[in-house]
Amino acid sequence: MKTTLWAPAKINLTLEVLARREDGYHGVRSVMVPVDLADELAIKPADRFTFECNRSELAGPENLVVAAVRSLGEPPAVRIELRKRIPVQAGLGGGSSDAAAVLRAAMDGVFGAHPGVDWIGVARRLGSDVPFFLAGTAALVEGTGERITPAGSLPPWHALIVKPPVAVSTAAAFAALDRAARPTRPRNDSISIAALTALQRADFTEVESLLQNDFHDLIATATPEVANALNALREAGAGNALLAGSGSCVFTLAPERAHVEAIAARLSLPQTYQRFATAFAKTPAWRA
Repeated sequence: MKTTLWAPAKINLTLEVLARREDGYHGVRSVMVPVDLADELAIKPADRFTFECNRSELAGPENLVVAAVRSLGEPPAVRIELRKRIPVQAGLGGGSSDAAAVLRAAMDGVFGAHPGVDWIGVARRLGSDVPFFLAGTAALVEGTGERITPAGSLPPWHALIVKPPVAVSTAAAFAALDRAARPTRPRNDSISIAALTALQRADFTEVESLLQNDFHDLIATATPEVANALNALREAGAGNALLAGSGSCVFTLAPERAHVEAIAARLSLPQTYQRFATAFAKTPAWRA
């Protein structure tokens, strides 16, 4: 029997990068939101485990789908086919979402019983964004990605995402950020806490005013293609345009799809800049 899974992209409404820890990881505080732009995974019975992807360069054993399957122990006798729609090296968390989809399938018994598994621990070992995608909704993410506070059901808002024709190295972005002087970020005065509260109230004006990403200025200054995309969004009428994750995608929000479509129609960018008009994912209150 075939099982189909959806692995949504995410955008960061806020991204506060805190101090570098002794283990080499950075602490973060971030409000992440899943969107309808998604990869599709099909799981089918097979004689042995195999993995296929519609993008051949992503079909190797280093893919996080394979890593997620192997994290469960002996690989099950299934064929997983990944249809990739989320841009890679874009700050949208596509690979992490794919891995989380595999873990969710395992939690639901698709690969047999896995009693007593520390799913957050498994997810964290796969990548810092993977635990977020287990929540099934927007969330405040803290620690090194393992502390998740779900936001509940989401307002029916929309986003326009632009992918410039350039990749941004996450490791290089963190290294550059470490070289810059940054203020301390006490939790009781966190913009992420304020953004989470505004999101739960469905206060669009407040959420839009709180959009913030510690990588934004750094990446926009160092990467002309990112700066071009941000400027084009603003010139097309975006209220606030922000870098997604550590880039290279950028996005703007709107309360209605018509607004997003109008901005997209006014964008003055070459066709090499991909556009994705999407909506906040329709989610339950949160996943148990």
